[in-house]
Amino acid sequence: MKQFIQKVEPIPFTKDGFEKIQKEQEQLLVERVDALTHLKKSREMGDLKENGYYQASRQKMNAIDGRLRRIKFLLKYGVVLSPSQSGMVEIGSTVTLKTGNNEVTYQIVGGEESNPSEGRISHRSPLGKALFSHKTGEKITLNLPAGSTDYLIKKIS
Repeated sequence: MKQFIQKVEPIPFTKDGFEKIQKEQEQLLVERVDALTHLKKSREMGDLKENGYYQASRQKMNAIDGRLRRIKFLLKYGVVLSPSQSGMVEIGSTVTLKTGNNEVTYQIVGGEESNPSEGRISHRSPLGKALFSHKTGEKITLNLPAGSTDYLIKKIS
């Protein structure tokens, strides 16, 4: 019988992002103990089909266990990357861009840490890809279906 081995690519993280995942795991392990206690109490109440407390306890337990499995995977395949001080945009870099009269600042992160509303964009996002490996002073053009936008890289830190 053939065995299929799927190679998983390393998942890039900044140091802060990786530590955040580790803290979330610790917190979920504490919450899991409490959820398990609630689940045991709800089972003692009798008929499980019509027991709303049991259903809610079971859903909470499933959500916690699902997230813990995802975190275990992320920690197993996660790789912490630090900017190399090469002067080029890479994971972990904070980039200040000028477009028109506006200036914006983003941190380039791995996909698991991405949160554009907090100024963290993935290295795989359209803007992240366009910026990757460019230096201060370079201009890039981001072509999207809605049109193109020119950016000037003002600062990389």
